[in-house]
Amino acid sequence: MLVTLILTALAVWITAWILPGITVEPWYVSIIVAVVLGIINALIRPCVKLLSLPINIITLGLFTFVINALMVELCAWIVSGFEVANFWWALLFSLVLSIVTWFIGAVFKKDLK
Repeated sequence: MLVTLILTALAVWITAWILPGITVEPWYVSIIVAVVLGIINALIRPCVKLLSLPINIITLGLFTFVINALMVELCAWIVSGFEVANFWWALLFSLVLSIVTWFIGAVFKKDLK
């Protein structure tokens, strides 16, 4: 679990470094962002996805991207030192974070085995 937290924090930091509309300062805020985003995704996101099921069905699942961006915005509102310029940067952050997390997980899972 600690390894997953560290890898997610690394992914948050790398994603914020790539995207100019995202600020994570100082570096250890990325660990806090990883924890808060994990809690938000575990507790709040399932409820929001359930409530938005009709629109998610109509949009063929594309509304999930909006939900992810809103969860990033909520995290930015909660965590001091994590700033998102606007909704579109939050949407892009959630997409790039997914890709970076997948890549880091693929690289480190080879090393952990």
